[in-house]
Amino acid sequence: MTLSAVPDRMRNTASVPICERTIGGIPGLPLLVLSLMAMLGGVRFLVATHRPVERVIGGVLIALAVGGVRGLVTIEPGRARAILLFGAYRGTVRTPGLRWVNPFTQRLPISTRIRNHESTTAKVNDVDGIPIDIAAVVVWQVRDTAQALFAVDDFAAFVVTQAETAVRHIASRYPYDAHDTDQLGLRDNTDEITEKLASEMAARVAPAGVTVIEARITRLAYAPEIAQVMLQRQQASAVVAARQRIVEGAVGMVELALERLEEDAMVNLDEERKAAMVSNLLVVLCGERGTQPIVNVGSLYH
Repeated sequence: MTLSAVPDRMRNTASVPICERTIGGIPGLPLLVLSLMAMLGGVRFLVATHRPVERVIGGVLIALAVGGVRGLVTIEPGRARAILLFGAYRGTVRTPGLRWVNPFTQRLPISTRIRNHESTTAKVNDVDGIPIDIAAVVVWQVRDTAQALFAVDDFAAFVVTQAETAVRHIASRYPYDAHDTDQLGLRDNTDEITEKLASEMAARVAPAGVTVIEARITRLAYAPEIAQVMLQRQQASAVVAARQRIVEGAVGMVELALERLEEDAMVNLDEERKAAMVSNLLVVLCGERGTQPIVNVGSLYH
């Protein structure tokens, strides 16, 4: 039978994912007391009499006691139990303490505590093709126990795989250093990149009933084979930026000096002497080494 011959109702039913249904169960302490009383009463009937009816009553009481004890389940804080009856999911018990459920059910334990996973350091090429080393940590928690148990084979391994895939994908979409002001960079825009990483991780692990609480990049560096070259590039960029700031400051100081000389009428300079003064001031202000003063004992033009 082909897929087109399958009724739409059957296909829709098969594609509906299993979602968690919370059940409280019955308080277990009263059932424990009743089971112990039934056990004692059954033993007394069996030992104290030889009448068939009373022996049957004793056997029934013992069977009820065994069923009552078998239905008891302990729920620890931060853990839950998924209840299955003959292979069918019936619900999840999250209430901590001693609870009682159907004794014929299967109870699968699952942790709902907060966990964290730190990915291994991955070597990835960024959007410019530069190899970088990147690692991240993700804090996650099981939100839907039914999906975590039945939607994927191993939800913990699923989270690990999807987290590392998301880290690689994010690293390949952005450059290590942003070249434009409108472009996001892995090193300069850590907060924005972290938000995008958390959103992508949350979308990837959602089918497993897992929610991502936080995701952070813990390691970001150039790959060792190009680290020295990229360090020299960063140093050169820093030197150029520093020189640019120095020149801008020196030009401002020269303009201020010329304006003050003209306002105070201390000395009258022609264009040639102004150019010489500007040149000397720029040499003094922008030079890396200290300048040696020269005392002119003659006139301004000799």
